[in-house]
Amino acid sequence: MKPTLVVLAAGMGSRYGGLKQVDPVGPSGEAILDYSVFDAVRAGFGKVVFIIRKDFEAEFKEKVGRKYEGVVDVDYCYQDINDLPEPYKVPEGRTKPWGTAHAIRAARNMVKEPFAAINADDFYGRDAFARLAEFLQALPEKPVVHPFAMVGYKLSLTLSENGSVARGICSVNQAGMLAGVKEMTKIVRTDDGAENREDPANPVKLSGDERVSMNLWGFTPALFAELEARFPAWLAENGAKEKSEWYIPFVVDELIHEGKAECSVLATDSRWFGVTYREDKPFVTGEIAKLVAAGEYPAQLFK
Repeated sequence: MKPTLVVLAAGMGSRYGGLKQVDPVGPSGEAILDYSVFDAVRAGFGKVVFIIRKDFEAEFKEKVGRKYEGVVDVDYCYQDINDLPEPYKVPEGRTKPWGTAHAIRAARNMVKEPFAAINADDFYGRDAFARLAEFLQALPEKPVVHPFAMVGYKLSLTLSENGSVARGICSVNQAGMLAGVKEMTKIVRTDDGAENREDPANPVKLSGDERVSMNLWGFTPALFAELEARFPAWLAENGAKEKSEWYIPFVVDELIHEGKAECSVLATDSRWFGVTYREDKPFVTGEIAKLVAAGEYPAQLFK
């Protein structure tokens, strides 16, 4: 069974100032997520499920979805802030989405096979999808614990030239499994690696070879039952907070520590880059142009 690619594309793009999921960065008008779909298809994924919002459905389907006709099967799910288990309701005045775990949960009735989950506005690279596809296609039929995976990027290949970044630094055990993630919020590039400067008086030296999570995950459909079971408890504790978000790494970490899941860290040397602010776009456009010139991608992905 071919795995499915689940694309989280419901983000509001508020910092970027527009619908960045469909903003062109490639030489023929491609968006970042077009490169992810292209890489996934050539790695062996059989279907793409976009998680979007109803309010930009028509624009998204016209500018993105129609590109893949005849290339790969496409379906859509909708992240809705009101999609909550009984008896929970959206607190008055809340407009913020509930986070990446809630977004993935939106596909619970559609995705029945092993799947990858990605952000729509991140460029992950060909090697990353190849490694994840190989992992998902080789899963055992009746695993003892949930066999999940996370693609681990080399820290130095995810840093910005324009300021600090936040990254989850991964601890990996001898079996290649994720043991923990330490969040560092002010990592900057240095001449001999990197530093985390959350405490300027005591910067934490980093080599740049550390593996970091960039939210490229591999799951089995068993994840959906775990999300359904855990969401009410999370809402009871956090639902009334104005800006609370339920993140998928929190769920994975809980499952690992409960002994219900193992998460393989799939090391890749792909370079990650993304568009958070409009000022990031020229860099991304330039990097993709280099990859096209090097023959990694055709000048036009989908004809």
